Amino acid sequence: MINDETRISQLVTDLKGFLDEKADFYNNPDFIENDPIQIPHRFSLKQDVEIAGFLTATISWGNRKSIINDATKMMNFMGNSPFDFVQNVSGKELKTLEQKSIHRTFSGEDFREFILNLKRIYSESESLEILFLTNENEFNFYHSLERFRQKFLGENIHRSHKHISSTYKNSSAKRLMMFLRWMVRKDKKGVDFGIWENIDQKYLSVPLDVHTGNISRRLNLIQRKQNDWKTVEEMDSVLRKFNGEDPAKYDFALFGLGVSKDF
Repeated sequence: MINDETRISQLVTDLKGFLDEKADFYNNPDFIENDPIQIPHRFSLKQDVEIAGFLTATISWGNRKSIINDATKMMNFMGNSPFDFVQNVSGKELKTLEQKSIHRTFSGEDFREFILNLKRIYSESESLEILFLTNENEFNFYHSLERFRQKFLGENIHRSHKHISSTYKNSSAKRLMMFLRWMVRKDKKGVDFGIWENIDQKYLSVPLDVHTGNISRRLNLIQRKQNDWKTVEEMDSVLRKFNGEDPAKYDFALFGLGVSKDF
């Protein structure tokens, strides 16, 4: 039985070139048209991009077309000025919001709570980035995402808490990792924004869900059957050998292969 080090070395030899090629193929502006990342791409102000990206990522489960349509409804309700809306939302608007149907189990009441949390956060900081900073001696976002969760949700216990995953409960935190990829990752391809300057993209992980998980198992990148945080770290141990400075670029390869059924 081969050990992990030997297996990973073999994967680097066998798969790296293939996944580099696929990542480059799918990571281009054409990707935006059918992906939820199109929503924050409608904005240019940093805070608008952050808020649109965060809310869109929050409801990113299920059919991509449905996600895009429902995220568009959220943007329309905010007058397509998310930051201005968050800063100046009225009690009447919040009351109206409660009655809205948003996306699956993310209700209008949840949307209202998220708006209030964002209002509080932006009254204290000019960017969401500060809530995701990693500390010295941390090599991924395991602790950072839990700190963000605690800060964002605050002390008010509300049903919306279920929409912010907890890595401390072994969640893969797929939606938060996707949001981080959008905000942190820098290249010249025009898909990811790379607008956060104080977080190193080498700490990013591929957002792990059923699709990227299944493709990764078929490629022998991961062995675990669950799509949880332990599996995120297992995948990291391989992909960071492929590219230690930009491991999350392989999200394009794994996701693209899953959607296109090229593999």
